[in-house]
Amino acid sequence: MTATTLACACLLLFSLSLGACITAAPKPAMVHAGPATRSALPALALPALAGGCAGASRELDRLRIDGRTQRSAGGGARFAWSGTAFTFHFRSTELQVELEDSGRNYFEVELDGVVLPAKLAAFSGAYCYTLARDLPAGEHRLTLTRITEAFLGESELRSIALGPSGEWLLPEPAPERRLEVIGDSITAAYGVLGADRACHFSAATENQRLSYAALLASALRAQLSSVAWSGKGVFSNRGSQQDTIPMPPLWERTLPERADSRWPFASWQPGAVVIALGTNDFAAENPDKTPFAAAYLAFVNRVREVYPRAALFCALSPLLSDAWPPGARSRSLAKVDLEHAVAFRNTHGDARVFFVEHAATPESEGYGCDWHPSRRTHERMAGELREAFAKNLGW
Repeated sequence: MTATTLACACLLLFSLSLGACITAAPKPAMVHAGPATRSALPALALPALAGGCAGASRELDRLRIDGRTQRSAGGGARFAWSGTAFTFHFRSTELQVELEDSGRNYFEVELDGVVLPAKLAAFSGAYCYTLARDLPAGEHRLTLTRITEAFLGESELRSIALGPSGEWLLPEPAPERRLEVIGDSITAAYGVLGADRACHFSAATENQRLSYAALLASALRAQLSSVAWSGKGVFSNRGSQQDTIPMPPLWERTLPERADSRWPFASWQPGAVVIALGTNDFAAENPDKTPFAAAYLAFVNRVREVYPRAALFCALSPLLSDAWPPGARSRSLAKVDLEHAVAFRNTHGDARVFFVEHAATPESEGYGCDWHPSRRTHERMAGELREAFAKNLGW
């Protein structure tokens, strides 16, 4: 992409700060964020028109989709999990999409291999967005990725449109390797763009593309499905009496806030799965951690049931510590439970289940908002997993 093309494309996107919505957490707590708020949108900040795009098509088979989506009654693709991505391959001087959103989500745009520095902050409702224009003649590749997590509301890609004389090219083939990562706020990259641990949740400081999961998938050249929600555990969401649905039931869904939205596991079989849960089960707010071992093993068994050929990696969180809460020995206890689950599967003939220990986060790596992993920590975690993949799978 030329500098001129990048400059033109960047003018189309803007970034908008969101207000903080949760309180500080004691070290090293994982906070379940509540609904985010958005300040008033400036007029004409983005070339967007309410409703559909002129000459738009609902033939979404013309693009590559990464992540879980569900077709709507109108033919669009509804989605909520962070990291869900749409890749367009085309010849045209511009590209438009009709996107419906809650008005709380951010999207990243990559055009011809260059990630645009500004993010698309979606309006509430259905709008036609011009993602690229004044492009030079020839083939172009654009990827639109939702980088904020599921609790911020559903999105829908309703239609797509090219400029005059535009031509859709064959969808880019997906990588042969497939990776699924199941996690909490760490996997969703909560606060990764925050200045330090003192900031609190905002969608503006979350970016799934900077998570260890996305970095790992890129290094492995694997297609990624990321299924993550802040504050969720295997059996307990930080001991909350209000947020009582843990991650396992949500993982079964395409659209996690709809109990009837069932994900068809047979339609997409990963070669490897990372299970990155447990931090919130061992939170200081949860008075009884004893159900974790049985709940974790049950979840590993369920993942194996629907993914009979995948390698499963049970990962110990970098935010679990024996120093906090004092005397709780959270890291040691969680490690024992994960190792027991792996050993149980191994001794029952399942040799493709592995334990991975992420080193505890040192002060030298810094923190994102509310003690969450920094970019340095995410990069280190991706490296630790890549070593495990190379050793056990040859990937």
